[in-house]
Amino acid sequence: MGAEQAWLLAAVPAGMFFVLALFGRYMPRGGDYLGVLAIGTSFVLFFFVLGDYLDFHNLGAGRTAITESIHWSEVGSFNLDFGTYVDPITVVMFGVVTTVALMVNIFSIGYMKGEPRYYWFFALLQLFAASMLMLVMADNLLLLLISWELVGVCSFLLIGFYWEKRSATEAAKKAFVTTRVGDVGLMIGIILLWREAGTFNIQEIIALAQNGGFGETYLFVALSFIFLGAMGKSAQVPFHVWLPDAMEGPTPVSALIHAATMVVAGVYLVARLLPAYEVADNTLLIITVVGLTTALLSGFIAIVQTDIKKVLAYSTVGQLGFMFVALGSGNVTAAMFHLMTHAFFKALLFLGSGSVIHATHHHQEMEDMGGLWRKMPITGTTFFIGSVALAGLPPLAGFWSKDEIFHAADEKWGIWAFLLLAFAAVITAFYTTRLFIRTFMGKPNNQEVYDHTHESNGFMTLPLIILAVLAIGSGFVIFRDVGEALGFPGGLSEFVFLHEPHEYEIDWGLAGTSLVIALLGVFLGAWYYWGGRLTRATRAAQFQPAIYDMLKNKFYFDDLYQWGINNVVLGFSFVTAWFDRYVVNDTGVDGSAQITGYTGSVLKYIQTGRVPNYAMAIAVGVVLLAVAGLAVRG
Repeated sequence: MGAEQAWLLAAVPAGMFFVLALFGRYMPRGGDYLGVLAIGTSFVLFFFVLGDYLDFHNLGAGRTAITESIHWSEVGSFNLDFGTYVDPITVVMFGVVTTVALMVNIFSIGYMKGEPRYYWFFALLQLFAASMLMLVMADNLLLLLISWELVGVCSFLLIGFYWEKRSATEAAKKAFVTTRVGDVGLMIGIILLWREAGTFNIQEIIALAQNGGFGETYLFVALSFIFLGAMGKSAQVPFHVWLPDAMEGPTPVSALIHAATMVVAGVYLVARLLPAYEVADNTLLIITVVGLTTALLSGFIAIVQTDIKKVLAYSTVGQLGFMFVALGSGNVTAAMFHLMTHAFFKALLFLGSGSVIHATHHHQEMEDMGGLWRKMPITGTTFFIGSVALAGLPPLAGFWSKDEIFHAADEKWGIWAFLLLAFAAVITAFYTTRLFIRTFMGKPNNQEVYDHTHESNGFMTLPLIILAVLAIGSGFVIFRDVGEALGFPGGLSEFVFLHEPHEYEIDWGLAGTSLVIALLGVFLGAWYYWGGRLTRATRAAQFQPAIYDMLKNKFYFDDLYQWGINNVVLGFSFVTAWFDRYVVNDTGVDGSAQITGYTGSVLKYIQTGRVPNYAMAIAVGVVLLAVAGLAVRG
């Protein structure tokens, strides 16, 4: 098998979706082993694709992508081809999606055991992974859009998996509607690009943009609409509100959505179109500002969250903001590097939180935890590794990828972007330290919960160990020697790049600054929460209650949206409903029927059935016509 058959990576889990959806309920254990086998097959096939692509890359005489397409339809002079496009960005996404999806499937065997609709859960996991894999290999915007919407449907079904709970159904609807707002922008942008370029092929559109085939304003508007879709999918301000509520779904879903699939789709889309964004004036600045705003705002909100999954959810929103800052700085290497490392350590943290929730019998408030490392040594150790990676401490993966983003922002935008990003990184290290201390360190906050807590089973701890290894080691692929040892032409920056490859060199001054930033956040977190010092945090909250309430209420975004729905959307809906009921229905539809009925009821009286009456009417009519004729002639 070669990279030309990359479509098999998506086809295998897609086929298994239909098998499990139709027959899973009749299979032993709901067919979970078939789900693991399917995504495991895609994981193995990824290495065949990787090996074939590396051979091609080393012998490709400057070519950077392997393409394969089929002719789909023809309308006049317009031809529509659907195909795959495998390049370094695609390869990285293949590795991330298949690895995390496999870990989530294995973890789910232990976590979801005994749940209703167990087979359906595994069926949806297959469709989710298949949709994302097809999205990242699509060579045209139309196939990408189809996969994009399939990812949205899967997220809706998985977030609302516990549909018996009102909160779960509301969260699913919120995610679906919020992302649809962005998707409208995406579809408008695709239509605008197709209208001018005459093709949906991504590379042809990029080439046309680079050669000046679009007007400056036209390209800016089209790519801005595309970015709206990316903002919605990747939960950037002001579309970020759906992602924390998505925690209502099963925890393995949170790991899959937040680490490797849905939320990184927007980052991937902008990375794929980044050469076009570079030639569109001011779009990179817009992307950077949105990313910085999201990173800062989500960090402030995460500080006061007490639900361990929601802390991680806002952390995901913030880290996606970091990736967009890298893209806004024109550095696809830094963005994809952080996407990869973040996928591993964030999947680790979410699955670790799932292990805690499962072990504590579905407690997820930090007020009910504390001291759990003693009862859950494997979960606690792996969660610590994930926390250190998220905080950005060396030598774990998060340190190297964040350092690249700092460098990119400083090089492109200067000190203002670097300082704002550094502040967001301090906040990240602070709330990560808070989360770990309050969950795993100190004394138990709820003795009953603590007494009934136990380490999770092997199905759940094995993925944690594997992801912990990746959270430690994946950052080293940036170095040339490590990359060459793995068969790559060099480090990641010599494999994934926009214009020219370059060997990674440590900027010791920047690396030292990055280390100080992370240590500052960890120190502040320990100062407020280590050793039962919760009273310090309480006093800080009481010092400025208005600010604390604003953070606790998430800057009132949800309240603002709810007010808009209640007073604007529902008000407009009332006017529309009134117009439809009384003007369209009662007047337009029923009114015409009533006029016809009234006319008939009047005219029926002149139908007597008597011949003399009809003769008299004819005579009167003739006389009237004669009089009228004489009057006209006179």
